Parts: sequence; structure tokens; C-alpha cells
Amino acid sequence: MLKGRDILSILDFKRNEIEHIFEVSNEMKKILEKGKSNLLEGKILATAFFEPSTRTKLSFETAMQRLGGSVIGFSEPSTSSIAKGENISDTIRMLDSYADIIVIRHRLEGVAKLAAEIANSPVINGGDGTHNHPTQSMIDLYTIWDKFEKIDGLNVCILGDLKYGRAAISFMYGLTLFDPKKVFLVSPQLLKIRQEVRDFLKSTGLNIYETESLEEVLSDCDVLYVTRIQKERFPDPTEYEKVKGSYRINIEILKNAKDDLIILHPLPRIDEIDMNVDYTKYAYYFKQAANGVPVRMALLSLLLGAIE
Repeated sequence: MLKGRDILSILDFKRNEIEHIFEVSNEMKKILEKGKSNLLEGKILATAFFEPSTRTKLSFETAMQRLGGSVIGFSEPSTSSIAKGENISDTIRMLDSYADIIVIRHRLEGVAKLAAEIANSPVINGGDGTHNHPTQSMIDLYTIWDKFEKIDGLNVCILGDLKYGRAAISFMYGLTLFDPKKVFLVSPQLLKIRQEVRDFLKSTGLNIYETESLEEVLSDCDVLYVTRIQKERFPDPTEYEKVKGSYRINIEILKNAKDDLIILHPLPRIDEIDMNVDYTKYAYYFKQAANGVPVRMALLSLLLGAIE
């Protein structure tokens, strides 16, 4: 079904394909319980990270190694020939000749698409620009599906940087493949979703409600998806200063939450979730991060044709 495919946007997939990835992810959890598999023995993953990453890069590397494969690549352009002036196209061609599959992250939107056009091997977008982080949204959706055994009919709140945050935007796009009851979009005025994103969400029939007040909607939420306000994405530093620290999730705020609410966060966090929340039943963000390994194991296995 997915052999040889590129993963550039969550919107490249149909609902049944996402649900198949979820089912395969469950199978990958069984492999993790045993420790390791030789499913991808002899296969090589290349990681080309032009932006900093912890979870995305390490979980892809862990996923490949757990399946018996190998990893090459770089996480700092200064250690590659990019520092000597090599263009991205040549770098991709080189990686394509060395590896069976490529994961790329870049600050500019469209670089992953360019890489997919150049490479014969499957290309996975590990995050580009301010729009797409498709494997993160798959992990987010899987975490909800794994907890509630559904996504349809749930009330989901997305909080924080909805203008520049690619994880949040990809998550919104992913929700359009399902049928949540309501999606609350909570942000400061300066960080509301861009008009083209709003228009797309509405065109799919997603029931969105925008507000600046978390307290107004929290008691109705089944899922609270928190994002940090990303200083590095702001074209104007003074704009960041106006909105930093806009929201902070703490024990006091959660007193009106549903008993089975789960809090997600693509991480890293700065100060938007109080560390005391980590010890509550609501904290699901570390489980969410851990789910990155089985979901990415599933994707690597499917794209490389080791399973159907």
C-alpha cells in the first residue's frame, strides 16, 4: 500500500492509510517488547537535518536500529559539505546513492518536496518551514487513537502558536481526515491560524472554534494539545516579546478538566506546562514522544516494503 511512497504532508494520505499505519504501529510495539527485529537488516536510513532536532532524529534512528537497519547522516550542516558551499540538490543525490530511505528537516518550506523530486529513494519530511511535520502529526493522532480507541466524536483543543508552529498545523490537517466533534483553537491574537489554513480547515467541514481563552473551553476538552511559542520562527523579535508566556498549564487550571483529559505536546517545552503537571494523570506528552519509535518503525517498514 505504501511501498516507495514519499511522506511530505499528512494530507498526502487517506484515512484508511493512516489507520493502517496505526495498526502496524501496534505490531511494532510488540517487536519493541522483544527488543529487536531483523526486518530491515541490510537497509540504510540517511538523516539530513539542517535544523536542530532531538526527538525526530533520535526516534527515526532508534526505529531503524530496532528493525536491524543502519543509519548515516548529519545533524549539523557545518559538519557536512554544505559548509563548503555544496548545494542541497547535490547533497540529496549523494545521500540517495548511499541509502535506501532519507529523512530531511529544513527551515525552508518546500525543501522536502525538492528532495523527493531528486531522490529515487523514499523521502520523509522531518519538518520543513512552518507548514508540515507529517510524521509528528501521525504520532499525535496515534496517541489519541491508542488512548480513546477513536478520534471521531472527541473535543480537541490546540493551544499556543497556531501561526508558525508546524507541528500544530500538521496536527490540524491530520484531524481533517477524521471526524472530531469540535476543535478549539486557542491562541493570542498575534498567533491565530493563517487565513489560508483557516479556509482549508473550514472547506473540509472541520468544526473549529477560535478563542483567546483556554478557561472558556477547557472543561469540554478530551484532548489538550499544547505548543510552545517558537521564538526562532518569528520574523520580528518584537512580535515574540508581545506573546511569550501567554499560556501556562498548571494544576490550578486543570481543576475544571475532564477526568480523562489527556495533555499532548510535541516538545520541547519551555514554560508552557508546569513540571508539576508531569505527575498527574493528564500528562501524556512523554508517552506521545515514546510513541514516535513504533510509529516511525511502522513507516520505515511500510515504505521499504518489508511489510504491506
